[in-house]
Amino acid sequence: MPIDRALANCDALARLGQRLALSQACFERIAPLLPPGLRAQVRPGPIDDEGWALLVESGAVSAKLRQLLPALQARLAEDGAPPRPIRVRVMPRR
Repeated sequence: MPIDRALANCDALARLGQRLALSQACFERIAPLLPPGLRAQVRPGPIDDEGWALLVESGAVSAKLRQLLPALQARLAEDGAPPRPIRVRVMPRR
């Protein structure tokens, strides 16, 4: 069964697909604010009613990204996104 049809047939998977798309859209809005070297080390993570997570590979990247959070949240607010806290999570490569 194609993934699109599976998503359409299951409410839980459809909601997951919507959240993945929303996370990616939010990341595309903030990506221009990230310095190029930092942008390559940040990935969009899960989004829910309580917030949005950005995934990074190291504590150093996390620290730099935390400095940019006010500007990132302001960009999302400018674009009309509902206010959500942004969390930074370190997810080391395996």
